[in-house]
Amino acid sequence: MAETSRQRMGELLRKLFEILKAQPEGLGAAQALKTLASSVTLSPYEASFYENSGARRFEKTVRFATIACVKAGWLTKHKGIWSITDEGLSAYDRIKEPAAFRRESDRLYAQWKAAQLRDPSGLSYASAKLSEQSDLTFDVDAETASMTYEQAEEQAWGEIEQHLLKMPPYDFQDLVSDLLRAMSYHIGWVSPPGKDDGVDIIANNDPLGTRPPRIKVQVKRVAHRVDTDGLKSFIAIINEDDVGLFISTGGFTRDAQSFARNQERRKITLIDSERLIELWIQFYSKLDDKARARMPLTPIYFLTPQS
Repeated sequence: MAETSRQRMGELLRKLFEILKAQPEGLGAAQALKTLASSVTLSPYEASFYENSGARRFEKTVRFATIACVKAGWLTKHKGIWSITDEGLSAYDRIKEPAAFRRESDRLYAQWKAAQLRDPSGLSYASAKLSEQSDLTFDVDAETASMTYEQAEEQAWGEIEQHLLKMPPYDFQDLVSDLLRAMSYHIGWVSPPGKDDGVDIIANNDPLGTRPPRIKVQVKRVAHRVDTDGLKSFIAIINEDDVGLFISTGGFTRDAQSFARNQERRKITLIDSERLIELWIQFYSKLDDKARARMPLTPIYFLTPQS
């Protein structure tokens, strides 16, 4: 990234951390980059585009720089969601000067790389040198591959989640019923259109529903996270000998997750879009053709980046 100085890159990274600090639940990478771009004035180089791909240099430059932050333990990336770690928050508060912030992430990156190669010197890999003038540059091919994998994973999960959000509500309800059948549960009842009193699906462990527990399912196809109040209304209709299964594409707030975990007399399981998709993939071979058509998936293989 010869066209972007360490000072400038440090400024961008610190601004990105400021944005993510305000999002303790994490933020989608695309939204984080969009917010960052609107918060700073792009240089002519950053605002220019690559001739081959047509992508803007700004986004790729920032993505590349965040790799060091991930290896430093400051940032996590999980299926397109970026989050600051406690170590990252500490570094953000402790290292105010942008160039020093970038330099420290580079130093920790070099330590990580040296450990990967069992290099006792700690900083000799590919003659990596830290200076005021030049950024840490080594193994660009490997890190470019890592970034390509990251963007592909981000795009794939984003498209699947958007597919779920755009699905008609009762089609989504049927998708959940199909998944439960594939998991060997027996569907005893599915709510018809109209008021459902908080239960969308009732599933059982046997065809006649005689073997407990009975599973009461609520399905929410929403973009926002379900909070504690939304969860309380569902828990209120779960008996002690029932199991409550709450599925929400928008996920759940941390308080709601804690509230569900701390239930002593009722069994409550929360499933967000990520877990739902993982289960869909896991039981895909047991879905019938009609069920698969609701969310058809095809595996694509990439060379796994170094951890």
